[in-house]
Amino acid sequence: MTPHISRTTRIAGASVAAAALLAAGIATGTAGAAPTSPEAAGAPVKMTASHRAELLRDAQATKAKTAEELGLGAKEKLVVKDVIKDADGTTHTRYDRTYDGLPVLGGDLVVHQAKGGAIKSTTKATKATLKVASTTPKIAPKSAATSAESVSGRTEGIKKSDAATPNKVIWAASGKPVLAYETVVKGVQKDGTPSELHVVTDANTGKKLFQHQEIETGAGTSMYSGKVELATKKGSSGYELTDDSRGGHGTYDLGGKESGEGKLLTDDDDKWGTGKGDDPQTAAVDAAYGAQATWDYYKNVHGRSGINGDGKGASSRVHYGQNYVNAFWDDSCFCMTYGDGEGNTHPLTALDVAAHEMSHGVTSATANLEYSGESGGLNEATSDIFGTSTEFSAKNTEDPGDYLIGEKIDINGDGSPLRYMDKPSKDGNSLDFWKEGAGDVDVHYSSGIGNHFFYLLSEGSGATEIDGVKYDSPTADGSKVEGIGRDKAEKIWYKALTAYMTSTTDYKAAREATVKAATDLYGADSAEVKGVEAAWTGVAVK
Repeated sequence: MTPHISRTTRIAGASVAAAALLAAGIATGTAGAAPTSPEAAGAPVKMTASHRAELLRDAQATKAKTAEELGLGAKEKLVVKDVIKDADGTTHTRYDRTYDGLPVLGGDLVVHQAKGGAIKSTTKATKATLKVASTTPKIAPKSAATSAESVSGRTEGIKKSDAATPNKVIWAASGKPVLAYETVVKGVQKDGTPSELHVVTDANTGKKLFQHQEIETGAGTSMYSGKVELATKKGSSGYELTDDSRGGHGTYDLGGKESGEGKLLTDDDDKWGTGKGDDPQTAAVDAAYGAQATWDYYKNVHGRSGINGDGKGASSRVHYGQNYVNAFWDDSCFCMTYGDGEGNTHPLTALDVAAHEMSHGVTSATANLEYSGESGGLNEATSDIFGTSTEFSAKNTEDPGDYLIGEKIDINGDGSPLRYMDKPSKDGNSLDFWKEGAGDVDVHYSSGIGNHFFYLLSEGSGATEIDGVKYDSPTADGSKVEGIGRDKAEKIWYKALTAYMTSTTDYKAAREATVKAATDLYGADSAEVKGVEAAWTGVAVK
């Protein structure tokens, strides 16, 4: 398997030397600095889970009226997915769509409404009119299932474990909307990772239109974070690795199994792990630490309460399978899962990997960027951006923040990182700049365009040294880019992701989304907007 960190996690692994890690379990509240004040009226406000739920109920109650105001067809209905609110009262409500009762893939949209309810603008994943001649397919579901199973075995090497399940949908993510089947083939990927391959076929011709893997893989390592504080809970028989201060996140031991929830980790004296891979608690310490650091980052920096924004914690499962050199995020169980690496002694639970993977969950809950083509590269870049941002935010002296991805795990065997944000091509595969055909490149490598943009926006071009790490970032046209600072850059990316990106956003649309986000946050003529434009030009996205 090609090593990389990706939509759901991605770093694949070689054996690594374990650094000592010892964690004392201490019941604590949410850590981190207080949220920063909004820069402008367009900054998202910090919402409690109950406030968000109230806004969702309001959107649900008025969705028919909204559909009418948008001029949607009689067969189209809106399905409320998410909502965020700005300091000036503007709301950004994200909807999926149905057509004649069928889900529309690529039909998502965001409605931007002023405080009084007037629609200011709409961001749509497709500009095409939703209309098909008939919702009665010419191809039988069984034929669609057989075709999807053939694709999964031939192109992905998946061993099918469950019967494929075709469902009628409207495919609108590219080209003219058509009636289609979305078939989910469940099984096991070549490296032992669970598989949920989604294959979309034309329901009238049988032609394959699209495919993507719901569960993507990656590898990290653990035992690099030093001594950390963990939030635990006193139970009837000792202490439990449950974090009630962060939505009830729990850490579970699969004990080498490849299914099930696992057993909640417990300890008699609230002293967890030895810092060695042969202690089953050590992997759990890093998994729990990664989850709380990611929660704190989104809460303190972006005002987001949990991955879904609803105040509910995910769960983490450690000790998956045998000698499994990967980790993955799975939306269906709302959980992170980690293997133990080669020899079952190198748990894949590094901080940047954990934050990268859980950020895939945030993307799924918001823009839901399709994991293919340029939108797939943006999906991966988003996880790298927020994985890196979480690492900086955690301020862990044993694993300080940097613009390197997988720098602790020695995937290449020579101490080099997995990916570089200042000059992505240093890994031998990633793209520094946009070019024709970028969407045909593996999403782990087309993500280099987004990663490079984020570095340029944060730090600027040219040579520099930050916290002992040397960087040297080029631009496509040789221009000089001045950075605006990482704190502002990550707020702009988050705002763009949650308010202006959709499932089909490509790099050109990402430029438009981040310019809008920077305008909301800092003003139309601000240095920040000019910085966003310069950074995109620096990676040849115009």
